[in-house]
Amino acid sequence: MKYEIESGIDAYVDSHISEEPELLRQLTRESYLRLINGRMVSGHLQGRLLKMLTQLCAPKLAVELGTFTGYSALCIAEGLPEDGHLVTIEVDDELEDFIRRQLDASEHGGKVELRIGPALDICREFADESVDMIFIDADKRQYPAYLEEAARMLRPGGLIIADNTLWSGHVCDPAYENDPQTRGVSTFNEKAASLPGFETVILPFRDGISLLRKCIMHNS
Repeated sequence: MKYEIESGIDAYVDSHISEEPELLRQLTRESYLRLINGRMVSGHLQGRLLKMLTQLCAPKLAVELGTFTGYSALCIAEGLPEDGHLVTIEVDDELEDFIRRQLDASEHGGKVELRIGPALDICREFADESVDMIFIDADKRQYPAYLEEAARMLRPGGLIIADNTLWSGHVCDPAYENDPQTRGVSTFNEKAASLPGFETVILPFRDGISLLRKCIMHNS
């Protein structure tokens, strides 16, 4: 019964938010058909949220850690200002051709620069406080290290968005306390909650999304 109610709510939400672009609908379908972990695609609701948050931030430079098949990258690109630019980072080089096909097919793909390689290595190429918005959705074991780099890279007033921060509820289940991925997400959450100079909230929908805003320090 609970599953049926949740499924009904999900369907209701999907039918009462902005429409999912057809290209993204097809991208989701291809991801499920071609990949065994297609469920990792951000999806309609999260995609529309990413677009709206990007529009609110109006970043000139955004960085995404974990491209997967490009769904979230295209949602962020859709919300970028005309002079905005997204650098999206994917460690799995076998996904490169798939991702580039999606970028080439989208009217927003020209705003996206795909870089293949370890996210931490590529993040270290960015100067301090040079990035306006960062979306984290990569290796959960590395979430604490991603947070450290993101906090350094982000400008005052900028936004960090992190996906999967409730991790299917495992973060509050003692049975998973020794699981490396759960431990990574839990440590991220603990650090995010007390990160100096940041305001943090967790949105408890889908698998949990955390928003961290870097405060603007005013001279007294």
